Amino acid sequence: MEYFAHISEDGLRRQTVKEHLEGTASLCRTFAAAFGAKEQGERAGIAHDIGKCTEDFQDRLLRNGPVVDHAAAGALSCVKEDPCTAVCIAGHHTGLPDVGNPKVDRASDRTFCGRMKRSMERHDLERCGESGAAFPTPSRSAPPVKNSLQVSFWIRMLYSCLVDADFLDTERFMNGDRGRGRYDGIETLLDRLEIHIAKWKVPKTELDRLRCEILDTCLEKGCEPKGVYTLTVPTGGGKTVASLAFALLHAKEHGMERVIYVVPYTSIIDQNAQVFREILGDDNVLEHHSNVAFDLSDGAPPEKVRQALAAENWDMPVIVTTAVQFFESMYASRSSRCRKLHSLANSVIIFDEAQMLPLQHLRPCVAAMASLAEQFHSTVVLCTATQPSLDDLLHTYAPSCPVTELCPQTAELYDRFRRVSFRQVGLLTDEALAEQLGRQERGLCIVNSRKAAQAIFDRLPEEGSFHLSTLMVPAQRKMLLDEIRKRLNEELPCRVVSTSLIEAGVDVNFPTVYREMAGLDSILQAAGRCNREGKDPAEKSVVTIFERTELPPVLFRTAIGAAREAMAGGRDPGAPETMDRYFHSLRSLSGDVLDKYGVVKAFEKGIEGCGLPFRTVAERFHLIDQDTYTVYVPYGDGAELIRRLQKGECSKTLYRQLGRYSVPVYERHFRALDAAGALLKAREVPGLDDRSAILNDMALYNEQTGLSLEPENGKAEFV
Repeated sequence: MEYFAHISEDGLRRQTVKEHLEGTASLCRTFAAAFGAKEQGERAGIAHDIGKCTEDFQDRLLRNGPVVDHAAAGALSCVKEDPCTAVCIAGHHTGLPDVGNPKVDRASDRTFCGRMKRSMERHDLERCGESGAAFPTPSRSAPPVKNSLQVSFWIRMLYSCLVDADFLDTERFMNGDRGRGRYDGIETLLDRLEIHIAKWKVPKTELDRLRCEILDTCLEKGCEPKGVYTLTVPTGGGKTVASLAFALLHAKEHGMERVIYVVPYTSIIDQNAQVFREILGDDNVLEHHSNVAFDLSDGAPPEKVRQALAAENWDMPVIVTTAVQFFESMYASRSSRCRKLHSLANSVIIFDEAQMLPLQHLRPCVAAMASLAEQFHSTVVLCTATQPSLDDLLHTYAPSCPVTELCPQTAELYDRFRRVSFRQVGLLTDEALAEQLGRQERGLCIVNSRKAAQAIFDRLPEEGSFHLSTLMVPAQRKMLLDEIRKRLNEELPCRVVSTSLIEAGVDVNFPTVYREMAGLDSILQAAGRCNREGKDPAEKSVVTIFERTELPPVLFRTAIGAAREAMAGGRDPGAPETMDRYFHSLRSLSGDVLDKYGVVKAFEKGIEGCGLPFRTVAERFHLIDQDTYTVYVPYGDGAELIRRLQKGECSKTLYRQLGRYSVPVYERHFRALDAAGALLKAREVPGLDDRSAILNDMALYNEQTGLSLEPENGKAEFV
């Protein structure tokens, strides 16, 4: 009997199971070869759909019969000789399961072990006919792993190979060539970068000359072995281009697949992605995060289709993404989230602003980074002006990869790059602070809360004063930043009060900066917005560190305590040794709270007897705690997007576009706005979920300050 795996939408073409298994196996073998697992990859591809060789599945496919579990048989065929591959096969549609315990799990349990017992009781494997595809000889080489945490990463990586190969082979049969690939090679991209940096070779200023030194150092290190590197460069040192230069040369030298650039926030990703596109060409750079809208609809431009397809599996030479997208994918279980992971193998992965890794998730983040270097032949670069102390954790999870600094003259560079002077003034009332800032023609003030930002802004002269916070929709913040840069370039009055969103990676240049006491890394990031081009003497470019009369938010207090300890005795905030003291103090004050959800322990020891709990960990792990609700604001072009939502459109593209017109608020504010009748929720707009709503009262949205959290009933408050 001939068994079929797929039927074309017009019903005229059929793909046999044999064709699909062999096509998937070929792709999966190629993907898995990047980390030395081509035999396991081929076996996963050949076995994954043998459960389709049954009367029940053929009835489902040809006559729309009942749903059939066709993955269990393939998993069962591998479970004794290759259990890791079996886990991948079992979840290739439903997601990686909790593996469980083979000794105690029952057939009714939802674990992998329970499912295998259930499959044996149903005699799934015996009911399968012959696919006609030849099974490869079982590999006798076990995965090169040393502990269960490494096993979990290895399984997830092989799983990624399988699900992507399965998707691609199915897509090829159903849709033909959709335009994937056809990107320029790493060597071509390196040539373009060299053309771009040629202009650096004729420095016009001392700052330009120093940037050239850093760039040359990174290029010299490009031929170094794969592994774990740090790039510690003062703000303004050109680390974005220097790190890209190292990455492309390193990738060329070692035959690596791609460069992946991970940044902490969506608010700064546009800037880096645009730099890369200008240097390397639009068609070679994928920007992938929650605010990017991809379009696979009929009639979409070919370049948009290529971007959307590449977002599924990161099949592009340069990827720019966020830490949330990256780390939550590393611990995901769903096939759609895991599909791209194999593209991380044999790649150069740069973590920009590495000091911003959240402390409560530091251990699982470092374990994930280290696994890529230790197990999957990637090179990891931690890139920042304020390098965190992570050597001990990196050594724990990547013991064979020493941590090497790409720019070892860091201490000397900090003195040569010094563009500001620091002064600490202690407590300042909001009135005194606003008075000082109001006397400045151009000045920036960064505070720790949205409430503080508005309180100070309200006291500034109206002309030339701006306010930035996450209470504004991203589209408006971008417009305001463009206006702020324009005024700064034209030397017009420009006083800005902002929360910390402006201090990491936002390219603005003020002659003076005020920074509320915070973590030392935040203080130095704020200092990077002062005298950015080094055109003024450091003694005239002052960063003032102050404290408000109100207590800082709880979230900041540990970091503030560590900063005080590091700067005690008049230590220079900008000195590398002060930063080193700060991170050691921060780790000490935080105790052992480096893995809030116990992710690493869950894979090392299991959860309540359940081994390798992939699904449970994926459900728990969120890099940013999901304690906020989303309010969509009909501001500017957002009004039309919201009208489309209200008319019933519910596409992923629309929701991504709406992200640029949304404001995150805490639950108590969401409920207060709702109680005041200011929101349309899921009961009025079916396209919304329980954690989102549409602002129904634009009187509560101010173009200068954003969303008001104080409706007339007074139940909301700022944080």
